[in-house]
Amino acid sequence: MIIETLAFARAGLLGNPSDGYFGKTISVSVRNFGARVQIYQTPELVIEELNFKENQFSNIHQLVENVKLTGYYGGTRLIKAAIVKFWEYCNEKNIRLDNKNFTIRYSTSIPRQVGLAGSSAIVTATFRALLKFYNVKIPKHILPTLILKAETEELNITAGLQDRVIQVYEGCVFMDFEKEHLKKNGFGIYEELDALKLPNLYLAYKTDLSKVSGQVLNNIRERFNNGEKKVIDTLAAIANCAEEGKKAIADGNFEKLSELINRNFDLRKTIMNISDSNLELVGTARNCGASSKFSGSGGAIIGTYTDDEMLRKLIIDLKRINARVIKPYII
Repeated sequence: MIIETLAFARAGLLGNPSDGYFGKTISVSVRNFGARVQIYQTPELVIEELNFKENQFSNIHQLVENVKLTGYYGGTRLIKAAIVKFWEYCNEKNIRLDNKNFTIRYSTSIPRQVGLAGSSAIVTATFRALLKFYNVKIPKHILPTLILKAETEELNITAGLQDRVIQVYEGCVFMDFEKEHLKKNGFGIYEELDALKLPNLYLAYKTDLSKVSGQVLNNIRERFNNGEKKVIDTLAAIANCAEEGKKAIADGNFEKLSELINRNFDLRKTIMNISDSNLELVGTARNCGASSKFSGSGGAIIGTYTDDEMLRKLIIDLKRINARVIKPYII
């Protein structure tokens, strides 16, 4: 029997990047894109890529372009890291695993290198597959921390909990990463919000951006650790956008939510270097009358729009700068 699991892309609606600095965020799952993992019992343990065409190229120029966009590593290393952390957790908790091997493979439709959490989706889907295969249960609030450790401890990827939380919980989630609680427990305070109360949302991403998540946050970590007041105060203000946004969603105050989305990005811009291409993405959307901010670390934006006429304008104007617009399916 083949077990198949999914984990969806995500978009940070408010608060990012404060999640990595004991802040607060609101994120939504984006079910338009996802990572799929299949696992089934076999005599030996085998990891294979479902989409073998990823390593087929029409010529050397296409290979070079692919490497520049996506890097040298595929999802295999992510699956290995997830397996290691799953085994370590079971070993630590004295959970005995059945003596059986498996073949595991993956595919993904999540656009790469535009901040939609494609890597963590593969790890999340792998954990879900292993849990089903071995009939093991891990508390929901613990699972995002294990997924994060697979990336940070095994692969030295710079990352925070936000992406993993929303990919585990799905829907719309408010997250509070208060320092003492996080350090004491290893997880934040997670509150599921009613996604049906969200306004019209759009997501747009550039099809020609090349970057790697974790390498675009400038020197914010160093400045934060050094106690730079401007950085600390700005990140606190960004976190407050999420706190205010939670109330705005509950009250149905879409005008306030739109204002907070714009404020989130404007604050971010005061402490981080933003590329011209990313500024063009945000600016084009705002010129259409929509609110706009990064959905992650750059390359994609999320915001609110008022009606179908504004959505059509977003689609047309953003297409001119090689950006695709979608309506995110959240639930």
